Amino acid sequence: MQSRLAGVALQLAALAMFVAMDTIIKLLTAHFAVPQVMWARFLFGFVTVAITLRIAMGHVPWRSRAPGLQTLRSLVLAACNWLFTTALVHIPLADATAVGFASPLFTVALAAVWLKESVGWRRWTGVVVGLVGVVVLLRPPFLFAGEPVHWAMLLPLGTAALFAVYQILTRKLAAIDDPRTTILHTSLAAAVVTSALLPTAWSWPSAGGWGVLVLLGILGGAGHGLMVLAFARAPVSLLAPMSYTQMIWAVLAGMLVFADFPDVLTLVGMIVIAAGGVLVALPDRRRTGAG
Repeated sequence: MQSRLAGVALQLAALAMFVAMDTIIKLLTAHFAVPQVMWARFLFGFVTVAITLRIAMGHVPWRSRAPGLQTLRSLVLAACNWLFTTALVHIPLADATAVGFASPLFTVALAAVWLKESVGWRRWTGVVVGLVGVVVLLRPPFLFAGEPVHWAMLLPLGTAALFAVYQILTRKLAAIDDPRTTILHTSLAAAVVTSALLPTAWSWPSAGGWGVLVLLGILGGAGHGLMVLAFARAPVSLLAPMSYTQMIWAVLAGMLVFADFPDVLTLVGMIVIAAGGVLVALPDRRRTGAG
C-alpha cells in the first residue's frame, strides 16, 4: 500500500510539472518563436536527464539495441510538442490539453491494429465516448450553432494521434532497451533537430529569459523521470486514469495566469473525454475458474 501511495504521489507531481511546463511554454511563445521554445524544452530536458543518470548510475546509458527506433520515437515526440506549442499560441491552455487527451483513444486503436493486442468491448466503448467528447470540443458547424472554434483546435488532435504512435513505440522499446536508456534517448534526437533549426528563429534572451528557458527543460525532464518512478511503484490501471486530473490543473492555470474561463460546452467535452479515457484505462476483467 505504501508503494502504491508513493506511486500516486509521484504521478500527481509529474502531472503538475507538465501543466507548469505547458503554462511556461504558453508564456514564452509571447516572446520567442516556437522553434526556440522547443529547443530549450528538449536540450535542457536532455541535459537534466543525462546529469541525473550520471549521478545515480555513475555513467550515462547511451547504448541502445534499437537506435533507429529510439531516434524515431524522439522525433515523434518533437512533432507532438511542436503541434501543441503552436496551438498554445492561438487557443487556451485548457482547451489544448483537453483535446490532447484523445491520445489514449488513438493508442487503443493502434494497439489493436499494430501490436495485435486484444481490445474488449468496454475499451472500444471508451474510445467512442472519448471521441464524442472531442467532437463536442471541436464543435463542427454542422452540429453546433454559433461561432466555430479556432482552427488551431485541430493541432492538439494531431498531437494526440502522434502521441499514440509515441506510446506504441515506447511499448516496443520496453522489450528491447533498458528503461533508463529509453528515458535518455527521449529528448536526444529532438534536441539535435531543434538545435539545427535554431538559427532560423533565434532571439537573444535576457538573463531572466535564460532562467525560464532552462526551467522549462528541467520541468520536462523531471516530469518524465517522476512518471517513470511512479509506474515502477504502482500499476498502470491505478495511475493511468489519474492523468485526467491534468485537465483540472490546466483549467486552473488558464484561469489564474491567462484569465481564460472555459464555457459550458468546453467543460462538458472535457468530462466526456475523461470518462472515455477512464473506460480505456481500466483493466479488462477476465473470467477465471477451475474448469
